[in-house]
Amino acid sequence: MPTDFTIVVSKYQVSRDLAEEAVILNTRSGIYYGLDSVGARVWNLMRQPRKFSEICQFITAEYDVAPASCARDLRELLDNLHAYGLIEIDP
Repeated sequence: MPTDFTIVVSKYQVSRDLAEEAVILNTRSGIYYGLDSVGARVWNLMRQPRKFSEICQFITAEYDVAPASCARDLRELLDNLHAYGLIEIDP
């Protein structure tokens, strides 16, 4: 995966916010996924196409997290969301 890339939610998903969390349905597989409050914040940021670095900036500004930790954790989340078909990555 490139160092900086654009992420957008897949057109094959439907999502809803529940309190501070999010629930996402992959409309192709019929499988639901849940995100905690930080994951839901990332999800909401991706509702419009955003660069990886831009999402990291938002998260480090809003939460008490070091940039390197944020980048590592965000990449892991995005890898999972991509594997589940919930996001698309554009280099």
